[in-house]
Amino acid sequence: MSAAQSPDHLTARIRALEEKVLGLRASRRLLMSLLAEREGERWATVARLEAENHRLRRSQARWARRLLERDRRIARLEEELRRRDGAGGSATET
Repeated sequence: MSAAQSPDHLTARIRALEEKVLGLRASRRLLMSLLAEREGERWATVARLEAENHRLRRSQARWARRLLERDRRIARLEEELRRRDGAGGSATET
């Protein structure tokens, strides 16, 4: 039996490999934990951005309604001025 295959050498090699396996398992658990944490952060960020997007859309819709109402009011006032000018113009010509 060679020294590379002696029972003591094989036992030591098995222990070394078992320690590596334990280290790899610990690393895997750590990586999975970090991955889960990052995934949670990502979902929180997505939820926050969706809420902000919703808020901005509502705000934009409010501003659009205000602008439309202001345009309608300006159009009504312009029409009223045209009618007044038209009615006043014919009365002064008589």
